[in-house]
Amino acid sequence: MTRRGWVLFLALGVIWGVPYAMIRIAVEDFDPFAVAFGRTLLGGLILLPIALYTKELLPAFRRWKPLLAYTLVEISGPWFLIGHAETTLNSSTVGLLLAAVPLIAVVLVTLLGHERFDGRRTLGLIVGFAGVAALVGLDVDLSNPAAIGAIGLTAVGYAIGPIIINRSLADLPPLGVVTASLILAAVLYAPIALTRRPSHYPADATWSVLGLAVICTVLAFLVFFALIGEVGPARATVITYINPAVAILVGVAVLNEPLTAGMAIGFPLVILGSVIGTARARRTESTGEPAVATASGDRG
Repeated sequence: MTRRGWVLFLALGVIWGVPYAMIRIAVEDFDPFAVAFGRTLLGGLILLPIALYTKELLPAFRRWKPLLAYTLVEISGPWFLIGHAETTLNSSTVGLLLAAVPLIAVVLVTLLGHERFDGRRTLGLIVGFAGVAALVGLDVDLSNPAAIGAIGLTAVGYAIGPIIINRSLADLPPLGVVTASLILAAVLYAPIALTRRPSHYPADATWSVLGLAVICTVLAFLVFFALIGEVGPARATVITYINPAVAILVGVAVLNEPLTAGMAIGFPLVILGSVIGTARARRTESTGEPAVATASGDRG
C-alpha cells in the first residue's frame, strides 16, 4: 500500500470509529430521531452541490426502488436504531457489537449462493459469534432486549446494504447514491423528527450532531471513495476491523466508559473470527460480490 493509501486507511479508521461516542453524547439531550435527521439533512445538503455539479444525483433517483431499499437498511433504519440503543448501552459496546457485520454478510452471501461454507469460514463464524456472545453475556443488561435487538437489526441492515448496491446500484457513481440516500433518509425522518425537535440546544450535543454530519458522514464517505480508488474495494474493507478498536478507545478515554471483561474477551474473538471468516472474500478482488458484501460495517 502506498503512503497515501495508509494515510487514507488510518484516517477512515479514526473517522468511522468515533461516531458511537458522538451519538452517545447527542442522545443524552436530543431524541434519536432528531439526531439522525440532523445528521442526514446536513450531510445531504453539504454533498448536494457536489453531486449536482458532477451530474451524479439524478441517475440514482431514477432507480428509486433499490435506492429506497438501500436507504432503509443502510441509513435511515440503522442510524435511528443505534441512537436508540445508545440511550442505554455504552458507545464502545455498540461499536464492538457491530464488528460482527462481516460475519453476518458472510452468512447472507452464502445463503444467496454467492459463496459456500468451508472449514475456515465455519471456524471464523464460530469464533466471531462466540466473541459477540461473550460481550453480550458479560457486559449487556439483558433486561433491556430492545437495545440488543436494535443493534442486531442494524448489523443485519449493514450487511444487506452492500448486497443491494451490488445487485442494483453498482454501475452508478457512489457519490450520487450516497447523496440521494442521505436526502431520502432526511425526508423519511422529517415527520417524526420535527415533532420531537429539541427545546434547547446544549453545546456538546449540538456539536456532536454537526460532527456526525460533517466528519462521520461527508468526510468519511469522501475518504472511503478515495481509499477504494487507491487500494481497491476488497482491501478497503479491512477498515471494518479497525473501527471497533477506535470506538473502544474513544469510549474509555473520552466518555470514561469501563474497559470490561466482555470487551477484553469479545473484541479479539470478534476481530479474529471476522478475519478468518472473510479471508477468502477479501482475497477475491476481481469479483465484486464478496468484497462489497463485507464493506459496509461500522458506519455508525
